[in-house]
Amino acid sequence: MTEHIDFNCDLGEGCGDDAAIVPCISSASIACGGHAGSEQSMREAVELCRAHGVAVGAHPSFVDREHFGRRELSMSPAAIHVLVTAQTRRLLAVCEQASVRLRHVKPHGALYNRAARDRDVADAVVAAVHALDPQLFVYALAGSELVHAARARGLQVAEEVFAERGYTAQGRLVPRGQPGDVIESVNAAMAQVRTMLRDGQVEAVGGGRVPIHADTLCLHGDRDDAAAFARALHETLRAEGFNIAAPGDHA
Repeated sequence: MTEHIDFNCDLGEGCGDDAAIVPCISSASIACGGHAGSEQSMREAVELCRAHGVAVGAHPSFVDREHFGRRELSMSPAAIHVLVTAQTRRLLAVCEQASVRLRHVKPHGALYNRAARDRDVADAVVAAVHALDPQLFVYALAGSELVHAARARGLQVAEEVFAERGYTAQGRLVPRGQPGDVIESVNAAMAQVRTMLRDGQVEAVGGGRVPIHADTLCLHGDRDDAAAFARALHETLRAEGFNIAAPGDHA
């Protein structure tokens, strides 16, 4: 039986070669005004995705362009619900104008990490998603509180792993700025991807392996070498016999 994996990347952030990345991926999370993004960049990213048959998702975040949404802000779950709703609606309006269906929501950066560990925040995110469209997928860090919250709400979930991020012994991402946070070598990233997809495990930065489940594989689009990384990952996945398809497209 053919094995399937979604390959996703963040787009519309104003710092990557989106046009070179899109042909390599099956789904995209588009910045919608928090850490990056404007109506124009959203339109351009949606059109790119439509041209290449790539599933479109929203990438809401803390409103903090100075730190690219990677600094945690003190916000209540209720305020986060409003934030996720407002940003996702912005992209939803662009999608409707382009006759493109919004397929998923994936929080960005510090909001993603907070929802991964804080059940109240995770519940706020999934409540916002469910109210917008209960058919939307939630992309969430594998094994996290956001996965559990989305399933409890009855939403479809894609458990996410990262090609070029380091993992802790608890299966969480190594915080940015700490040793082992980012994998710079393409070959090392390929080795991590193979281990995650074939063995259902990931090597922790401090040693040892951690169980992990992967429905979708993420590459960060703001890397300087993101386009080359995307091509290498795409070729590796195909060579390993995987069908690259967005969640729901291989059912």
